[in-house]
Amino acid sequence: MTAPSNPDPDPRDLPDGGMRPGETPPAESGTGTGTGPHRPPRRGWTTGPLLLLWTLVVVCALFFVVYAIILATD
Repeated sequence: MTAPSNPDPDPRDLPDGGMRPGETPPAESGTGTGTGPHRPPRRGWTTGPLLLLWTLVVVCALFFVVYAIILATD
């Protein structure tokens, strides 16, 4: 009669400090590049891109207003 196998054997009986050949190593700790002090994100867009975006919106709106006036008077 055979004894039941132990699913969690004593690590001292296994080579490589408790790792069986082909077994997955333990997960890494959280020491990646993403860890560190938390820095809150900056607030909003900078003035330059926001000003450029609003200028583009106003120019497009003026184009369509002028185009509508030209179509209405023709």
